[in-house]
Amino acid sequence: MDELRRIDLNLLLTLHALLTEKHVTRASLRLHKSQPAISHALAQLRTHFNDPLLIRRNGRMTLTTRSQALIQPLNDALGSLNSLLCTSEFDPSQAHRCFRLSLSDYAARLILPPLVRYVRKWAPGIDLAISQASRETMLAQLADGELDLALGIFPDAPEYIQVQELFPEEFVSLADKAVLPTKGELSLEEWLQRPHVMLALRPDANDEIEKTLTSLGLKRHIALALPHWSVAVELLPGTDLILTVASRILEPMCRYKTLRQFKPPFVLPEFTYQQAWHIRRERDAAHRWLRQAILTCSQSTKTIK
Repeated sequence: MDELRRIDLNLLLTLHALLTEKHVTRASLRLHKSQPAISHALAQLRTHFNDPLLIRRNGRMTLTTRSQALIQPLNDALGSLNSLLCTSEFDPSQAHRCFRLSLSDYAARLILPPLVRYVRKWAPGIDLAISQASRETMLAQLADGELDLALGIFPDAPEYIQVQELFPEEFVSLADKAVLPTKGELSLEEWLQRPHVMLALRPDANDEIEKTLTSLGLKRHIALALPHWSVAVELLPGTDLILTVASRILEPMCRYKTLRQFKPPFVLPEFTYQQAWHIRRERDAAHRWLRQAILTCSQSTKTIK
């Protein structure tokens, strides 16, 4: 405890902002403090840790080896202190808080409508800020404290990220009936020869479909790569394109009278859609409530056949 007496604990919040933002001005905006105040705090922190913490390199501020080593224990310590100071009982009807979530428009379309209705009914003082990012970016933002929750598929999440299963999912293929055989399905060779739509934030993404094909020594022709799940099905009528997609996003097929749904002609393993958070949030009562709300809303999703 002797070391705690030597430092103002408010400096630890400033240190966290500086290490996260790597910029004095952005840290000041994050903490709603003046830039001179943050600069003064940085000087105090440099003296305390006997290290510059932030150094300018190639025109940018970068972390020193010492400050990089501080990130994880600092996150853990602040998370524990936050949990300690929170009231043990959580009343959602009286809560006022903003949670930052990252999810694709697949999850937004599937989970967000029932979640928003649930939150507005039981916790109207809770706000949700939604963003979209790649899997790698979401994990980095969870680690940095920029996100409270991420929804997606996290097969190789680091040990400091907690993951909870929401629902099982499977892939289906979809195409215009006019370009399919009478039987409605394609052989593997025919499927590979057709032009495909790939749904990903980046055209070079290596998603579960691409990983499976690569493991089989196969490659498909990506004629269109886009990040917008909501419009993907609308692109198929009147074209020779094939879309292979998570099944729950598809609306009842009666809406698409010219399209046919079929199983891909090779084994694509089922997967589980998940929510992920940093372990520092584990004991946060409000965070636990939101996780349970998402789980509850996810259970109502159905696979469209």
